[in-house]
Amino acid sequence: MAYKLEFFMSKDYIEIRWHGRGGQGAITAAKIVAGAAFVSGYAGVVMAPTFGTERRGAPVMTSLKISRTKIYDLSPIETPDIVVVLDHLLLKEADVTHGLKPGGIIVLNTPMAFEFYHFKDYKLATADITAISVEAGLPHGMVNTGIIGSLEKATNLLGIDILIRGIEEEFRTRGPKKNSLAAKIAFERTVAGG
Repeated sequence: MAYKLEFFMSKDYIEIRWHGRGGQGAITAAKIVAGAAFVSGYAGVVMAPTFGTERRGAPVMTSLKISRTKIYDLSPIETPDIVVVLDHLLLKEADVTHGLKPGGIIVLNTPMAFEFYHFKDYKLATADITAISVEAGLPHGMVNTGIIGSLEKATNLLGIDILIRGIEEEFRTRGPKKNSLAAKIAFERTVAGG
């Protein structure tokens, strides 16, 4: 089930904040979605990565703004419509929902059942992207392409086919079929509800 497709289709401006760890590919995932948004006709697409210590496993965050018109605000997102979390353990380390608009969507990579989580005022979409990525043939911990499939299932924002093309282009020399398979499986297995 996708959330209020009309909400996203009617919006001129969508803000997505990504939370992950160094090495998981959060910034690459945001870049792929940004490219797909541009190809889909969004005239304004801005990505603003934020780093702490640049090392594998350290928390990273990136902002992705998508607009029907040119974007002049290049600052990080304060009030996202969607939060994408590539590691469920970040829920204990950071307030990933900070500023999330009421009715906003949380896309979460977790091995826990959907029913385990209770986010008041937010909609949730979950999948075990870590296991799905390994199933697709990717190294353990590489969850960026799978989370793109979950994001699309939760929002119907751009269309899975255009995202698959973007994934295969980004990873054209590094396992394009494995990466696109992770996104396809995640798209099918994501559980969403509000």
